[in-house]
Amino acid sequence: MEQAPAPDPEMGRLVWRCRRGMKELDLLLTGYLRERWAQAGPAERTAFEHILELPDPLLAAYLMERDAPSDPDLQSLLAVLRGRAADGLPASATAASSPGRQQP
Repeated sequence: MEQAPAPDPEMGRLVWRCRRGMKELDLLLTGYLRERWAQAGPAERTAFEHILELPDPLLAAYLMERDAPSDPDLQSLLAVLRGRAADGLPASATAASSPGRQQP
């Protein structure tokens, strides 16, 4: 019988920290962790851990571009997260959320 790999304590800690008061943030952050964390470089990992320390309203403001951090590494990671959010929406949902926007 094969033994399951031992859980990574760092990954467990990060998954727990991705749990937010806003479900949308939960999904976005845990998706990033699952799909991109392993390939992320040290600066991106540090930026992600910094993002996890932000209060939900500020993080949401950054993601919706209502505010911007001064740290360029945070700006880069926020662009990645915004891209993940945009890629995760079906075209019909994007068009439906913007009444004046026409589908291509």
